[in-house]
Amino acid sequence: MNVTHLIIASGFALAASTVAAQSAGPTDPQIAAIVVAANQVDIDAGKLAESKAADKEVKAFARRMVTDHTGVNKQAVALVTKLNVKPEENDTSRSLKSSGEETLKKLKGLKGAEFDKAYVDNEVAYHQTVLDAVDKTLIPSAKNAELKDLLVKVRPAFVAHLDHAKQIQSSLKK
Repeated sequence: MNVTHLIIASGFALAASTVAAQSAGPTDPQIAAIVVAANQVDIDAGKLAESKAADKEVKAFARRMVTDHTGVNKQAVALVTKLNVKPEENDTSRSLKSSGEETLKKLKGLKGAEFDKAYVDNEVAYHQTVLDAVDKTLIPSAKNAELKDLLVKVRPAFVAHLDHAKQIQSSLKK
């Protein structure tokens, strides 16, 4: 992986480790903001890839990212509305947004197979980093049972996305 592919993942990892280093970890309102930001970053990258990808498999993957992550965000927003929890911006959610914008900027400058490879490499790194944060920080820190259940429920989708991205990544190397 090069710098382009690591921007979003490293930004998320740095912010997540900062939050995790705090004694209590992120609060439920902070977790809600992190979940929404993480999904929005992947939706934005997916929308760009839908329009720029040259490879039909990459385009289809991007479409799936937009659909799946939009669905997760709808579930998260519905839950926090039901629980009367206001998502609270924090270092992790801000870092996600900033890194996402930087990644989009870099991806917009690429075309064809170079774009496809950079997008898929980023998706592999991003989903791995998000899974690590879900497992090590977000699920353990969630206090509300319904919020924790949502994180546990959507985790397999992130695993499936990571596996799918890795499969595309290996096919693009040929």
